Amino acid sequence: PPAPLGFTDVNLNSRNTYEVSRRRSAPEHLPHGGTGTAPAEPAPPPQEAAEKARHRLGIAGAGSSFAEFFTRNFFTKRTKELKPAVQSAPGWKLFGKVPPRENLPKDSKIIQQEYEARTGRMYKPPPSSARRKNIEFEPLSTTALILEDRPANLPAKSVEEALRHRQEYDEMVAEAKKREIKEAHKRKKIMRERFKQEENIASAMVIWVNEILPNWEGMRATRRVRELWWQGLPPSVRGKVWSLAVGNELNITPELYEIFLSRAKERWKSFSETGSENDIEDAGASVADREASLELIKLDISRTFPSLYIFQKGGPYHDLLHSVLGAYTCYRPDVGYVQGMSFIAAVLILNLEEADAFIAFANLLNKPCQLAFFRVDHSMMLKYFAAFEVFFEENLPKLFLHFKSYSLTPDIYLIDWIFTLYSKSLPLDLACRVWDVFCRDGEEFLFRTGLGILRLYEDILLQMDFIHIAQFLTKLPEDITSEKLFSCIAAIQMQNSNKKWAQVFASLMKDNKEGDKNHSPAPKT
Repeated sequence: PPAPLGFTDVNLNSRNTYEVSRRRSAPEHLPHGGTGTAPAEPAPPPQEAAEKARHRLGIAGAGSSFAEFFTRNFFTKRTKELKPAVQSAPGWKLFGKVPPRENLPKDSKIIQQEYEARTGRMYKPPPSSARRKNIEFEPLSTTALILEDRPANLPAKSVEEALRHRQEYDEMVAEAKKREIKEAHKRKKIMRERFKQEENIASAMVIWVNEILPNWEGMRATRRVRELWWQGLPPSVRGKVWSLAVGNELNITPELYEIFLSRAKERWKSFSETGSENDIEDAGASVADREASLELIKLDISRTFPSLYIFQKGGPYHDLLHSVLGAYTCYRPDVGYVQGMSFIAAVLILNLEEADAFIAFANLLNKPCQLAFFRVDHSMMLKYFAAFEVFFEENLPKLFLHFKSYSLTPDIYLIDWIFTLYSKSLPLDLACRVWDVFCRDGEEFLFRTGLGILRLYEDILLQMDFIHIAQFLTKLPEDITSEKLFSCIAAIQMQNSNKKWAQVFASLMKDNKEGDKNHSPAPKT
């Protein structure tokens, strides 16, 4: 009789699958006595496999139709080969993880084709050799990145976008060219002015050395010398001219300087050795004693021209400045040391020898204006402020009323300027030029310089309030130039109702004396 319907595989449940796989991998299928790979033994016929499965599960033979029905496979199954699952890393969302993406990232060409099919635009980027052809100027920055193509995984640029980027790049390059050309012209102009200034200084130095200095007394008041003086003194003769202009009314000699210097060194030595509490208490007993102390000099020297690093401890001029200030403290104990003196002494040290700097320093501080300020003579200081306001109102009426509306008095900004003779407020080279004309014209030029500064920044100051004006005038801009400042100073007229500075100040002094007489008590009878 014909054989019953056969089965290629038995897959009743997981146990059957396990048994079949175990049998296929059993050792008895391997050839005896050999190692290595050998052809697998052929599988038994389907009928025999089905019978063995029925016997193992306790199912009856061929007559059991229900069992045959449930164990029958109508379609042949093939065992799928297990492949390692390739999954991308899971993403993240606000609550929990995003399931991993099964789709692999698309190729850049496919993305570009989809983009072109969606937009209907075809774009062929120009070759790299033609993209930056004939570019004379290439900025050293990321400016040229706008011409680069997008990465391969992004849609390519359209024709309109590429043209727009090219136009923007050309505009940026043109602006950079203009800026570079402007800066180059500015540098050339500065260099030309510097060369011209050096030539003028060299020619002026010859005139000062050969003609003016040998005949100082006869030529100092001539118009030609005053004009040369206004233009600024050559650095090589500046110290000599300052010494001659300031004079030596106190008749100080280098030997006298050495005497007071040795006295100051003895005080330093005793102060450092004893360091007694009495000295410290005396130094802090009053403002005058504290400012006259030698310890205050040490503290103030480190704050003198800090950007130069030559007056700080360890610098080449630290001990020199210390000596000049210490000797003056012993020479004028009635004045002592006042903060701001270190700047004046430092400027003199930069232009004169040590003994000559001390002589000029002592005589300069003996002038009426400096003596009134450094001795803090309030009545005299008020006279100077009143005279300043007379010419302030005459030359700058709008700014004068603006200051008056905020009750901004001259002492707020003038004290610092006068105490240091502008050496702290202005750049050093500009301050030296102010000193040049100050030695020529005297105290009048100090107040004229103050009016010149106010005139230079008048438009800015008119837009400020009290606090901003005080802050601005306390720390002036660093980019101030001598040409601009001296042109404003030249525009200031130091004349009021046909009265010059000295006459206005003398009238204020006279009025003050008459007021004192009127307020004085009547004599007893």
